[in-house]
Amino acid sequence: MNAVASRLHAPIGLDLGGRTPEETAISICAEIIAARTGRPAASLSGTDGPIH
Repeated sequence: MNAVASRLHAPIGLDLGGRTPEETAISICAEIIAARTGRPAASLSGTDGPIH
């Protein structure tokens, strides 16, 4: 987990335009998942290959 923590920063969360606490939580979780998997937080619509 230390390797993931070193890739996080403050303020944490992706700029998804959320307004509620629940939407903020989702943006934080999404950034943590992206850091853990080493993937960019990019839209899937721009992906050329398989997504899974």
